Formats: sequence, structure tokens, C-alpha cells
Amino acid sequence: MNKIPFMKLSGAGNDFVIINNLNRVVDSTDSEFMNFVMKLCQRRMSVGADGVLLVEPTDDVDFRMRYFNADGGEVETCGNGARCISKFAYLNGIVSEQMRFLTNAGVYEAEVVGKNVKVRMSNPTDIRINVPLRLEDGLHNVGFANSGVPHVVFFVDDLEATDVFDLGQQTRYHNDFKPAGTNANFIRIHSQELIEIRTYERGVENETLACGTGSIASAIVSATLGKVKSPVSVKTASGVVLKIHFDLENDEAKNVYLEGDARVIFAGELTSEAWDY
Repeated sequence: MNKIPFMKLSGAGNDFVIINNLNRVVDSTDSEFMNFVMKLCQRRMSVGADGVLLVEPTDDVDFRMRYFNADGGEVETCGNGARCISKFAYLNGIVSEQMRFLTNAGVYEAEVVGKNVKVRMSNPTDIRINVPLRLEDGLHNVGFANSGVPHVVFFVDDLEATDVFDLGQQTRYHNDFKPAGTNANFIRIHSQELIEIRTYERGVENETLACGTGSIASAIVSATLGKVKSPVSVKTASGVVLKIHFDLENDEAKNVYLEGDARVIFAGELTSEAWDY
């Protein structure tokens, strides 16, 4: 029976299966790899996770991060995943407390600070405010930012009553965001230092307990509108608070950092029965 060492980490409620693939213990180019990821991420049948992270070799920086959503598709990046893979690499002796790694959205810098990890992310692009978006219930005025992956931001008064799944699904597959689609975030602003968020994630195709890049996009869009200022605390659906640091000048965000927890849930070995069913 084949066995693959792994850890499962959680960042603010986003959970990930993480594999040290420096020695190519899995072949991500194999035609069956997408199915492998989907099987591992299926809850109650396997480990269960929002996605799979691979630590792979690369030149010039410490390692390459690759992220695959629960649907098996590879995407550019994941903010909570970036913190978790940093903690994984540190615990496995791949890096020291400070590291640099390559993602499909650029090179990130990270530092392990006690139980938390602080990651310098890529600068958000395509920041837009007051964007009209027509859904089944009418016209919404939303924001948009690409914080490594695309995110729509809705401002709502009653976050608990918001139908995140329905509105998120409509937004994710909306014609305005084809062919790649988008993530959808619903936020309530409490003060210039605190917002609450719920997120529908593309690739997971459901609401998740947290989304790092969604938290960044929501903070940046809110700051562009003058509603918040750095640093912004973002209370996720899990109850865990992420902190977003950034500089905003002429509606351009720079020096963007995502800070929050990265917890080891368990470590072990995957057997072939984790994906062969």
C-alpha cells in the first residue's frame, strides 16, 4: 500500500492537506492528479480539506507553493494557504523562520511569529469601486480587486441573513467574470479598524470559514472607499481574526501583509485508500 507523508493545517478555518513534494513523491503532471486532489479533499470519505498544497523545488527562492482547490483545479494563490505552507516548511526544516517562496501570483515573503505567520503578498490589481452587478434579485453596487485571485466585494447590513451561497454562486458564474469566474465576499463594516466577512470560494463552490485573499480584497476595496484604514482586523466566519496591513496611495495598494494563525491539526501518512475509492 503506497504511503505519502503529509500534514493537515488550518488557517482561520481554511484547512489544507500539505505534502512535501521536493522529491516528487506525487506527480502533479499526471492525468489522474486532479482526481487525486478531489478524493483527498472529500470530507468523511478521506482526509477532507478546502485544498491541497505542494512544496516543490524552484530556483532563486526557498521553494515553490502550488495550490489546488477541492475541485482539483490549480489556482494562482491562497492567502490562508500561504500562511499554512510557511508553517509547514518551517516545521519540516525546509526553511528558517523567515522565507521567500514562489506562487503563481508572484514571490511571497513570510515570517513565522509564534503561533502566527505574517506573509507579504503580491500587490492587488484591477481595484474597482461602485461596479454595477445585476443578479436575480436586482442591481448591486459592488467592489472588485484581484488580490492574487479575483474577488467581488458586497457591502451588507445584515451579514447573518445574507444568502451567501445563492448570491455567491450567481456572482461566481456571472457573465461579467467569465471565463475564469470570481470569488464573492460579503462584508459588514464595524469601524475603520474592523470588518466582518463571509466568503463564497470559487473551486470549493461553497461558503468557507475564511479566505485570506478575500479578506485582503475586502480591506483594500473598503479602504479605497475611505471606510477603513490599515491595519484592518477581519473577523472571519470561523471567528478567527485576520489582520491586513497595507499602504494605500492614489488608490494603489502596496506592501500588503496578511497575518494570522496557522495551526497543525494532525500529521501522518496517506495510504492509497485515501484516494483509491
